Amino acid sequence: MNSLDGIRVLDLSRVLAGPWCTQTLADLGADVIKIERPGSGDDTRGWGPPFLKDNSGDPTQEAAYYLGTNRNKRSVTCDIASPKGQALIKALVLACDVFIENFKVGDMKRYGLDYASLKGLNPKLVYCSITGFGQTGPYKDRAGYDYAVQGIGGLMSITGERDDLGGGPQKVGVAVADLFTGMYSCVGILAALRHAQTTGQGQYVDMALLDTQVAMLANLGANYLTDGQFTGKVPTRMGNAHQNIVPYQVFEVAPNEGERDFIILAVGNDRQFAKFCEVAQKDWHNDPRFTLNQDRVRHRDILVPELQACLLTRPKSVWLPALEAAKVPCGAINNFAEVFEDPQVRERQMVQTWEHPHNTKVELVASPLKLSLTPVQQKHAPPLLGQHTQEVLKEILSLSDSEITQLKIDQII
Repeated sequence: MNSLDGIRVLDLSRVLAGPWCTQTLADLGADVIKIERPGSGDDTRGWGPPFLKDNSGDPTQEAAYYLGTNRNKRSVTCDIASPKGQALIKALVLACDVFIENFKVGDMKRYGLDYASLKGLNPKLVYCSITGFGQTGPYKDRAGYDYAVQGIGGLMSITGERDDLGGGPQKVGVAVADLFTGMYSCVGILAALRHAQTTGQGQYVDMALLDTQVAMLANLGANYLTDGQFTGKVPTRMGNAHQNIVPYQVFEVAPNEGERDFIILAVGNDRQFAKFCEVAQKDWHNDPRFTLNQDRVRHRDILVPELQACLLTRPKSVWLPALEAAKVPCGAINNFAEVFEDPQVRERQMVQTWEHPHNTKVELVASPLKLSLTPVQQKHAPPLLGQHTQEVLKEILSLSDSEITQLKIDQII
């Protein structure tokens, strides 16, 4: 049994934020029906290379990007711009608990598939819209995408090397605004489902990438609102250093086989700093400029160069075991090959093997969810475009073969 067994999701989203949400719902056991454009499908199907290779080693038309965000779903093609396609969607809504879309504001209303239109058909429907800026406000009609939102929402102003060290704005390596919005959408949908189950009333969930990005400013947002807006001190880029903790950053260590090497040192309190000093055989913790974290933050520019000079005297293979033994938070900086060979990652089963119609052995990242009584399960491979169209239309709408054939002739599916 899965946590969301019996919940059916009609997924009209594409690219990343919406599919990330519905992938999580599918992992939890929901039956996610992914509606895709006939002929081309989700844009990310073509976002390669790399593309999945078949059993002969030849590339297919399935981009790795798409496979990584659409596991456990059923793919159905439907032209929602046509009246017959809209009628199919409305018929499916009657058998669904959740509807999710990430079209531009107003598009769903043009198709007669907005919340006001659908809640009359299914009063318990939880309807989630994901846009760049939400359904209200002066930016609501703008096209919103992760890169721009990382900039507008302040993330790029605090990401990258310090300006005085030659830095400049830098986006995060993955589309974090999309991913966080997908996760927040999942939480909102689950809360709305709970409400619908207890009251019989569905509701509208209005999710925006910018809202999520502002929420993600976390402690730095709090720093500004409680202090910076009154003092004029605005958080800035700090490279790999922490705004409020020292030492909490990347340091270079002695070379490894002639190559530059680095570790992360993440000292979170004064006790850990004293332990680090013991490992380093230094007495910085007894210096009143460095004893307390608040003093280390104030004297960062004096302490950090001394730390760096010390750390360069030993290689990573010496520092990490010694620091870990002393319970000082630290870590390596792994590339992807090292990540997926890491024994902890393997033990936690974060890489799983799937069977796909093109390839009998496809390794993909797994869900991080670990539930003791309702574990996440693989139900089926990431789908081919329209792979489940006939199956779904027969199962849910009881359409005949001739009716399905006519929809194909009419290019609705």
